Amino acid sequence: MIPPAIKSRAMKLKELIEYHNYRYHVLDSPEIADADYDKLFDELLGLERQYPDLVTPDSPSQRVGAPPLDKFRTLKHAVPMLSLNKATTVEEFYDFDRRVHEILSGEGGEIKYAVDLKFDGLAVELIYENGLLATGSTRGDGVVGEDVTTNLRTIKSIPLRLKDRQPPKLLEVRGEIIMFKSGFESMNKKRLDSGEEPFANPRNAAAGSVRQLDSAITASRPLFFFAYGIGRISGRHFAGHLETMAYLAKTGFRASPYIKGLGKPEEVLQYYEKIGSQRENLDYDIDGIVIKVNNYHQQEVLGELSRSPRWAVAWKFPPQQVSTIIEDIKVQVGRTGILTPVAHLKPVQVGGVTLSRASLHNEDELKRKDIKIGDTVLIQRAGDVIPEVVKVIISRRTGKEVAFNMPRFCPVCGAKAVRFEGQAANRCINPLCRAQVVENIYHFASKGAMDIDGLGYRTVELLVEHGFVNGTADLYELPKHKDAILKLERTGEKWFANLVEALERSKNQPLENIIYALGIRNVGEHLASVLANQFGSLENLRKQTQESLTAVNEIGPIVAESIVSFFKEKRNLEILDKLQELGVRFPVHEESVAAGSLSGKIFVLTGSLERVTRSQAKKEIEKRGGRVASSVSKKTDFVIVGADPGSKFEKAKQLAIPTLDEAAFKKLLEEYG
Repeated sequence: MIPPAIKSRAMKLKELIEYHNYRYHVLDSPEIADADYDKLFDELLGLERQYPDLVTPDSPSQRVGAPPLDKFRTLKHAVPMLSLNKATTVEEFYDFDRRVHEILSGEGGEIKYAVDLKFDGLAVELIYENGLLATGSTRGDGVVGEDVTTNLRTIKSIPLRLKDRQPPKLLEVRGEIIMFKSGFESMNKKRLDSGEEPFANPRNAAAGSVRQLDSAITASRPLFFFAYGIGRISGRHFAGHLETMAYLAKTGFRASPYIKGLGKPEEVLQYYEKIGSQRENLDYDIDGIVIKVNNYHQQEVLGELSRSPRWAVAWKFPPQQVSTIIEDIKVQVGRTGILTPVAHLKPVQVGGVTLSRASLHNEDELKRKDIKIGDTVLIQRAGDVIPEVVKVIISRRTGKEVAFNMPRFCPVCGAKAVRFEGQAANRCINPLCRAQVVENIYHFASKGAMDIDGLGYRTVELLVEHGFVNGTADLYELPKHKDAILKLERTGEKWFANLVEALERSKNQPLENIIYALGIRNVGEHLASVLANQFGSLENLRKQTQESLTAVNEIGPIVAESIVSFFKEKRNLEILDKLQELGVRFPVHEESVAAGSLSGKIFVLTGSLERVTRSQAKKEIEKRGGRVASSVSKKTDFVIVGADPGSKFEKAKQLAIPTLDEAAFKKLLEEYG
């Protein structure tokens, strides 16, 4: 039994400590000295050690970390964490504004934008149940992220309990984990003093800190959380984004002090220019601003593309540029055999990152920019991410620079390098080229494909070099070679046991993962999902012609040709057969488009639907092969009409296009379900 006086004191200590956490880490306005805060914290820890039943999930003591994990489990986001379309020029922003006004022209009401900073950190989602932090995960691929709950609990600007006496039953908060520049510099100084490698930049340091298997390490890092929106919420309704952000600030979250509601595009431009001029003076990295249509009903009307919403755009700042010297140019061979010239640079800092390499893309780009070994060049991080050579500084030439010519033979296997008509790339035509084999296997094992943990790039290189794998199917025969593999560097009993387990798990991947894993040229993760939904099985996909493929929305002639060519290759078919023999399951997609479905039909949504959201209705249509357009035209097949429809309903009547109310729409979905 805990004495009432002890229980009361512990409760008071928890309230005091969280209050002072909030003042210090959220409001930047501490009221007590660090030493006084430490006394309160130590007193609470002492009471909890003496009476373990005092420990609760929202106790400040839970911020110090937990025993290390073996690995992270995954969590699926109930509402996908979509990426944003990007604008890099004034014209591109005005195009976004024009499209928003065109689509919303029949809806009525003022269009207002919520504008805010675009933090350069790690996006995460926090899920609160009845006001208590339950789980937290990284954004991952937008659909599935890593469960980093224990690590996120250690970040003091994340409330363990909402400051709300009647909290919603469920609240999903999205935001960015960042590291302040001052904290980053202080941490790096300590690392250098103790002989450790410094981190490259605050973003990498923040992301790496959150993904530590030992949460005590996360707890020791100077991390902060800025909320920027929500996913689902129950028991509350907000009219728009600004109202939502005001609620989050009231319930204990740190939000950007720069968020604003603006009406005119000219006001957004002024905001962009003002923030851009202040960027270097901020104590955290930003790489642009985010512009969202504020009203949630208007957001629903605008809808979403496959990977991004139509109601938001990230307007990026111009990349930072510096000059350096090209010390050498070497050629890399990619997964599809493309030879890419890469500039090896005299290391230089750009935007807090040390750059030593930059892609030169292809032979035409080399010639157009007249790039030579020894040149002084201007480089930038394109979109603040990918380094590229902007131009040669001709005035700095000495005459000792050496011209570079693309090789006629593959630098890895010696096979002929061919440049096909109409293509910019030189390509190694040997499918057994070791570089291509390594790249293909690494791609096959990647997270969006077969998701085989333990197969990093260097490990794959090692396995190929020693002849244990010559193709993707060989991975599933690695258990036969255990003794020989364990003699290699970078291996061990635990690693091998985990690898075997990961290989077994990978045999039951969804169809879209398998299609992506095959490495079909021009087929990325999104198109792999489109193909899985449309054709339902690998066997059915193999039978398709270029004509049947190009009939599918989003599949053009180049992609169609790549798919047909892939399944014509005898070697590829042999690999597929071997994969099945070794136990890899090729599933039939549960949501594939059946014959006689809505394939090719174009739908337009207008008005408010009661039983489903617009995004849910769109998903149901696309699952059955249909497509949702933003405006009514002669090509439209059906207009789905909800409550209070806008001008789209009138235009549908003018063009004599069939309209369906919500009940008829539901019946149509059931018919082709």
